[in-house]
Amino acid sequence: MPELPEVEALAVDLKSRLADRAIARVDLAAFSALKTFDPPLSALEGTLVEDVIRHGKFLDITASGLHLVLHLARAGWVRWRDEVPALPARPNSKSSLAARVVLDDGTGLDITEAGTKKSLALYVVRDPADVPGITRLGPDPLAGTFTTEVLGGILEEAGRAQIKGVLRQQSNIAGIGNAYSDEVLHAAGMSPFKPANSLAEDELATLYTAIRDVLGDAVQRSHGLGAADLKKEKKSHLSVHGRTGLPCPICGDTVREVSFADSSLQYCPSCQTGGKPLADRRMSRLLK
Repeated sequence: MPELPEVEALAVDLKSRLADRAIARVDLAAFSALKTFDPPLSALEGTLVEDVIRHGKFLDITASGLHLVLHLARAGWVRWRDEVPALPARPNSKSSLAARVVLDDGTGLDITEAGTKKSLALYVVRDPADVPGITRLGPDPLAGTFTTEVLGGILEEAGRAQIKGVLRQQSNIAGIGNAYSDEVLHAAGMSPFKPANSLAEDELATLYTAIRDVLGDAVQRSHGLGAADLKKEKKSHLSVHGRTGLPCPICGDTVREVSFADSSLQYCPSCQTGGKPLADRRMSRLLK
């Protein structure tokens, strides 16, 4: 799933490609992806792209006062095309294409979603605040206003909820998903099941630093990369996420996994849980 660093890099890359170009048309290949009807998708035709920015994990393409907002969900992606087919894209159950944005110079971008579970979402709105997911977003963890005190307030309000879930909840902190919550907690040396409101003052400072460093470093590494290179870049720098059975790059212990109904987490026992494995069952709790 694209998270804050990848979506930030996509926004920067797309801005350099789309700025001051006119949108000739937008082809919708997956009708379920479009979540709005007013303004219609056709309202984007002839508009001039002004900016591309990020709200959490949402991409926002501003064009002549309208906003084409994308949420790539778990398996969505954006692919740049130096030349798009002359014929409009059509619905095709065997294709991963959800939508295609065609520019006035014949270039464009394909918005795709792999797999059978379709969660990608497109919105055409006059104001990003018209997108419910954006209005519910918590603070951006790389913004100057995101302080240790802000993080402490979020954790305190979450009570004894597991810290992994608190970090992933977009209404708490915008942009951190399954992968980077694993990475942040590994960098902080914390169990993913640690109660959110149980952090001592030094632990809070450590977690705050880990959030800023892990995400900030990932954004820096991704800067200047095109969409085609971002997935490889992300995967090559992960310490624990997606690395079950491999050695931890810090201590050499074996990275372990806890599986849930629709996701999993990875962690290093030596770095994060005092060498104790977490029970690998749904609703697992830290073995004390």
